[in-house]
Amino acid sequence: MNEVLSGGLIVPVVAMLIPIVAIIGGIWAQMHSTRMKAEQRMAMIARGMSIAEIEKLLGAPGEDMRPPKDPLRSLSNARRTGIVLVSIGIGLIAFFLLLTAILQVHEVLSGAAAGLIPLAIGIGFFVDYNLQKRELSRFGLEVDADVPPSSHAG
Repeated sequence: MNEVLSGGLIVPVVAMLIPIVAIIGGIWAQMHSTRMKAEQRMAMIARGMSIAEIEKLLGAPGEDMRPPKDPLRSLSNARRTGIVLVSIGIGLIAFFLLLTAILQVHEVLSGAAAGLIPLAIGIGFFVDYNLQKRELSRFGLEVDADVPPSSHAG
């Protein structure tokens, strides 16, 4: 048992299990909440309460769902996230390139590869931004990030 704990395998296994347990816990909590609301409704119906009274106390059955997202907000969030991630990626790459030049140790360049991850994800967000912009233009909603909307007529 001591060999398993000191073998170096336990940390990656636990690191992979934490998000899995968190996701399963969230799904279970949501199912439990839905089940409890249904049981409360059934108990109220069994006691002879009308549906209008039940909805007044607990709300309508589909009322707790999230409202639809604003497409312009989603578009600006994708653009902002892309800018931040690309900037982080470029910053990490520049940092490790500069550190390699200062220390004259070639192995430090492997740290610059860590900057490729946020850089690639940021580029993906920019692709998503352009795809969302194209979809919105199909619906007649022109989005131009370069020109801010004017507040007065000229």
